[in-house]
Amino acid sequence: MASLVALLEAGTTPWRREWDAASGGHHVNLLSGRCYRGANPALLTLGMHLRGSALPYWCGFAEAKALGIFPRKGSKAVHVLRPQVHQGGEGMLSESGSAAEVGQGSASADGQSSVQPGRSWVTYRAVALFNAADLEGEALEALIQKRRQAEGAVLRPEPERLADAEAVLSRWPVPVSFAGDRACYLPVPDRIQLPDRTAFHSAGGLYATWAHEVIHSTGHSSRLARDLSGGMGEGGDGGLVYAREELVAELGAVLLGDRLEIGSAMANHAAYLGHWVELLKESPRVLLQVLRDARKAADLVCPEAPAADGG
Repeated sequence: MASLVALLEAGTTPWRREWDAASGGHHVNLLSGRCYRGANPALLTLGMHLRGSALPYWCGFAEAKALGIFPRKGSKAVHVLRPQVHQGGEGMLSESGSAAEVGQGSASADGQSSVQPGRSWVTYRAVALFNAADLEGEALEALIQKRRQAEGAVLRPEPERLADAEAVLSRWPVPVSFAGDRACYLPVPDRIQLPDRTAFHSAGGLYATWAHEVIHSTGHSSRLARDLSGGMGEGGDGGLVYAREELVAELGAVLLGDRLEIGSAMANHAAYLGHWVELLKESPRVLLQVLRDARKAADLVCPEAPAADGG
């Protein structure tokens, strides 16, 4: 959290990066090749930025140690969220208090479970991962090459990825108008406004911007019913409401970009960077809540495919 706030104070949005066609862009386990899911790609993209890495490969300390690979001195782990499903009567929420409801369970304001016997809920446990760029050991280079080869074998051509992105975003039931020089979502008419297609420098830029506005539209009262009442430039609570929703849209677009394989490169907006800092300093739990909302929004637009291992 401290690292994220420091980057925002410096005017940097660390989850933005162009699509990396060489690696496929997906964050995967260095040893198994398993993709990281849920909101974790956003956290790992931040982690890559912090260490200047171009390798989206990660593993835990214990599994690396078993192969004679260790983090370099001074390396810091990135923490992702691992879901744990509980049945009623099994226990309480995680220390962080981050919970997502499954079935009809619920949690009280103080983080204590009020789940009835026979009902289930999910808590999230923080798990430390190290990036391949922070590791060293004789076996490391061979593992990186193996992972690159495996990723290259499944990487789809860019025209195919862009065509799929167009299809997914076009299916979203909110009308889109292409005209003018603004990109925004208008809640009252429930409509997305984008500049003309020819105004974008690349197809990837068009779809990344479109994805951002689509995430905003998931907050409409007929969908996920987030608070969309804030406005750019407002002070006080209105400004924080606006900043929170923009952060949901930013991170939700990162998740969509990962799933659609189009990346998430968008322009900085200094008008709300300061509000993000204020928002995140208020409470570390805000980031967990924003990640939860961003994942819900991305799931509504483009649900994750079932994991190969069923997880």
